[in-house]
Amino acid sequence: MSAADESSFNLPSWLKLEDRATLTYILALHCQPGAKKTEVQGEHDGRLKIRLAAPPVEGKANDALIAWLSKILKINRSHIELLAGDLSRLKRVKVSGVTTLQILEALQVQS
Repeated sequence: MSAADESSFNLPSWLKLEDRATLTYILALHCQPGAKKTEVQGEHDGRLKIRLAAPPVEGKANDALIAWLSKILKINRSHIELLAGDLSRLKRVKVSGVTTLQILEALQVQS
């Protein structure tokens, strides 16, 4: 899929295309640490809700979030950056080098 094809998607409120040339996106997330397993829970107030199987102490939940996104999106951790929400459940994460379709398929709500 080319970068030009990216504009054909109707993006959910939690996903914003920042740079079409580099396929860079901003994800608005609501993270809930301390869950039994890491998974997508659905949408919550315009953000994608993710339950994290990590405690909210000393950045462990943030590390777990980045590791999980890296695995599920099949991209290197260096392509994922926590922009805001280091000490909050409301986070903004930048991901690059992945298509809209890959993001939407990987982060679909799991049942």
